[in-house]
Amino acid sequence: MPEQGGRQERAGGQAGGTSVKIGGINPGPTDVSRIQFYLRKTFVVGMAGEAIAAGKLPHIAQDLALIQSMGVKIVLVHGFRPQVNEQLAAKGHAPQYAQGMRVTDSVALDCAQEAAGQLRYEIEAAFSQGLPNTPMAGSTVRVISGNFITARPVGIVDGVDFKHSGLVRKVDVQGIRQTLDMGAMVLLSPFGFSITGEAFNLSMEEVATRVASELQADKLIFLTEIPGIRVQPGGPESEDNPIDTEMPLDLAEKLLAELPAPMEPTDTAFYLRHCVSACKAGVERTHILPFSTDGALLLEVYVHDGIGTMVIDEKLESLREATVDDVGGILQLIEPFEKDGTLVKRDRTEIERDAGQYTVIEHDGVIFGCAALYPYPEAKTAEMAALTISPQSQSQGDGERILKRVEQRARAQGLSSIFVLTTRTMHWFLKRGFQPVDIDWLPDARKRKYNVNRKSQVLVKHL
Repeated sequence: MPEQGGRQERAGGQAGGTSVKIGGINPGPTDVSRIQFYLRKTFVVGMAGEAIAAGKLPHIAQDLALIQSMGVKIVLVHGFRPQVNEQLAAKGHAPQYAQGMRVTDSVALDCAQEAAGQLRYEIEAAFSQGLPNTPMAGSTVRVISGNFITARPVGIVDGVDFKHSGLVRKVDVQGIRQTLDMGAMVLLSPFGFSITGEAFNLSMEEVATRVASELQADKLIFLTEIPGIRVQPGGPESEDNPIDTEMPLDLAEKLLAELPAPMEPTDTAFYLRHCVSACKAGVERTHILPFSTDGALLLEVYVHDGIGTMVIDEKLESLREATVDDVGGILQLIEPFEKDGTLVKRDRTEIERDAGQYTVIEHDGVIFGCAALYPYPEAKTAEMAALTISPQSQSQGDGERILKRVEQRARAQGLSSIFVLTTRTMHWFLKRGFQPVDIDWLPDARKRKYNVNRKSQVLVKHL
């Protein structure tokens, strides 16, 4: 059995993959399975207007074009907050905000329309360059925009008239899906029109969240000014206050309840609230990434450790009993440890026969951990065997999660203990309540199969 522990999730991956370079980045040995897993999946990407103002559009466009070329369907929603403010300043008009939202008077509406038109032109031009300096140079990335969003006015809230600021009333899901199925990228501006043709200024964050929710997208990704959510919100960057790379939905909701209402995009709750909303609406994973890091999209999607913060509904993390459909994944997971002698070799026939005895952890359709439970009812005990966590996923707790599930299964069968035979990971089990016993403790049926040459230690945990 390998060293225990495990990472809750980064997008896909399996031990023993092939190394691949993506856009000049060498993500590591597990990325081919990620590329395959994301074929025909849908990503909604919300790009803050600040990213364009910072000159990051060419890099982001190239990364998105590359991701699309690998079979991902992409909806890109751009923001234009700094561009609108720049237009307002040029006209000698101060921006107005209330409750963290722009108040869009007639001047601000004109500025928003001008900014949206200019940015749409710039974005389409960026994608028209294809993928320069790659084997796909000259390839065409079709970008299609349109009136996919129907809006309604915000109205008067707490005495503030938001005028031409609006909210999403309806998303043309069928139209967006048809456009994506044509192989085009859908580009949405934070603008919507009422059924009477009246224009409303929307927020990029709300548009992206609603579109992702209505499409039931596989990912909602925000490219933002902030690097992610820190363990201690508002605290400085340090080793003691790193980015929280994975945040369960319940923890994100708890954090939001403790934070003040966001007023600025740099406030911790500003993007986090949209991630939570999308997760609760069925979007599998939501991400907050820093646009300041070139290649952030590629690093988050195709590298196990990622770069920003991912909010995930843990119910989507599948800790479950295995089926015969999982046999291939289990074999691929345990094979390296069988080769180095950590695990006893098991053939496919044996695993297929015993598939129902296995517990697995599945992330994005890929098996990252497993363990089998072989009961000896006459002795009221069971052997936990082949407890394995992918090397790319260790030291984060998946080993404990599998152990707890195996213990639950043993208790449900009326057993009073579980035992393991190990040659290299004795201390991991000792820290988790196992005690060493003599070989004679083993049930007679298991004792007869004991391999004297391996000299495995026998450890028991009483339930």
